[in-house]
Amino acid sequence: MLLRICTGFVAAVVLATAAPAAAARPESRLVLTYAGETGRPAAVRLTCDPDGGEHPKAAQACAELGRVGADPRRLKPADRLCFMLYQPVTAQLRGTWRGRPVKWTQRFGNGCEMTRATGVLFAF
Repeated sequence: MLLRICTGFVAAVVLATAAPAAAARPESRLVLTYAGETGRPAAVRLTCDPDGGEHPKAAQACAELGRVGADPRRLKPADRLCFMLYQPVTAQLRGTWRGRPVKWTQRFGNGCEMTRATGVLFAF
């Protein structure tokens, strides 16, 4: 009788600990960079699931990427005005998002336009 109880308990523990592991998402590892025509490029590593890396707003950036499937083109631009000053900036996102490769590059008229379009993603 005691053997059956112990066996049942061990089986329940094994099943309970195996279920969360099976449901875990693949980790996301990204490198985000931006650079103007003059000056040094800026770059950070961002990991999601769990959130981390060098990005100062990793949790917010991961949440934004999660909402759009890691496609910055699908982000809703902020409702703000930018000066019509041409100082081009190129932003780039590369890496793996939940097990699949992602690659995105876009050129903006200036840093304000980049921030308006991408939110916290390139806020570093």
